[in-house]
Amino acid sequence: MQLTINGKPRSFEAASFNVANLVLNLDLGGKRLAIELNGEIVPRSQFEAILLADGDQLEIVGAVGGG
Repeated sequence: MQLTINGKPRSFEAASFNVANLVLNLDLGGKRLAIELNGEIVPRSQFEAILLADGDQLEIVGAVGGG
């Protein structure tokens, strides 16, 4: 499967998987993230339900704390 993540093409062996699987595959589990899929924000509550398809475009942004 071909995905574009933050403007860079990435290939994955799985034929299909959900947003939650992608987060784990990218070693981003447990981090505070905002994910946009094809121009639409994906609520964290929907990570398990949203299946990715070949050609999808994602933007993934991590929250940064400080003060």
